Amino acid sequence: MQKAFIILAMLALLAACSKMDDYRDKYMSNGSIVYPGKMDSVRAFSGKSRAQIWGLFTSDPKITKFKVFWNSRQDSTEVPVVRTTGVDTASVIIPSLPEGLMSFEVRTYDAHGNISIPVTATANIYGELYQSALSNRAIANAEMQDDGAALITWADVSSDAGTVSMRIKYTDSNGAARDTVFASVLTDMKSRLPNFKKGAMISYQTAYLPNATAIDTFYTAYETHPVKADVTSLYLQNTGPFLRATYDGGRWGTLAAPWVTTANVVNHSGYGGYASETWLNAGGFLVMESGWSGTANIVNGKISQTTTLPAGNYIFQTALYTEALDPVYIVAAAGSSLPDVSGLGNALGYGTFPASRYVSANVEFRFTLDKEEEVTLGFVATMTSGNQYWRVGSVKLIKN
Repeated sequence: MQKAFIILAMLALLAACSKMDDYRDKYMSNGSIVYPGKMDSVRAFSGKSRAQIWGLFTSDPKITKFKVFWNSRQDSTEVPVVRTTGVDTASVIIPSLPEGLMSFEVRTYDAHGNISIPVTATANIYGELYQSALSNRAIANAEMQDDGAALITWADVSSDAGTVSMRIKYTDSNGAARDTVFASVLTDMKSRLPNFKKGAMISYQTAYLPNATAIDTFYTAYETHPVKADVTSLYLQNTGPFLRATYDGGRWGTLAAPWVTTANVVNHSGYGGYASETWLNAGGFLVMESGWSGTANIVNGKISQTTTLPAGNYIFQTALYTEALDPVYIVAAAGSSLPDVSGLGNALGYGTFPASRYVSANVEFRFTLDKEEEVTLGFVATMTSGNQYWRVGSVKLIKN
């Protein structure tokens, strides 16, 4: 009985060995399964509608190529490999990718077609959607300095904004074109543009990296920005202390060109619009007065000068003292003359003197020109309510 059991066991063992031989013959006819060494340190770097796949070969000199698969393995690219005796770097750019998160699978191959185990990496792909959301870094202030430079003060940005740099194009005081790039600093950043042409604007763009390892930089469109500057000397003359054309030898006179004074302001025996006010020891003043000593009233009296200004935003300022009882206006108007008081609504802009008497003040207003044009700047007043007087010590034109 025992002998019969041993014989049966031996027969079963022979049958099992026969099946294993069949498996080996069927599935391992070319020897044992071989896996080439996988790519090490695989990384996927973001780009503009593309990605870079990067990795290292640190072992297995038999690798002859690698493949990268994406889009659920529906797309792939193949890269040949020539191994050296050391560590080799592998890199390939995958173009024409849709915007969004993309997963990549990397496998290596040897000359016999053996395939490594997969290695995966992911990257965000950036495109038009990301580009459309970008805007130029904001400028908090841009203003001319006493040394002739323009000082640009940038708005702060966060560390995750991706701001890399700002490129500025401008014209210097000699008329030469300048082009400079400033590396971005997150906070308290200021940039100086030496020898800046007064009254000019800057044109600038901002560079962004979507993330710290992205292979592509994105750029905003160029936009212009004004640099605040006192352009009085460029476009106006005789701006204070004021010069006279005629003088009565005491107090009154008429303003020198290019100021134009209407006849009703010249109401002091052929003089008016200018006063020396010697007790102030401050030079000549632009003045209107009526009422005292029987001086005639002034209706729509005007003192103005005409110039041509380029497109831009402007501030017209004056330093004044007033004893006026009726409204007095500082005005800018298109064309070669100022409107009457009733037509101020058609002016480019205007400001009003303080309503209180015996007041010194600075008054200003803003106006904008969409194109270069002729502009008249000055003062309009109707003074009929008794003894009245006001004087202006200076005017300024600021381009902002």
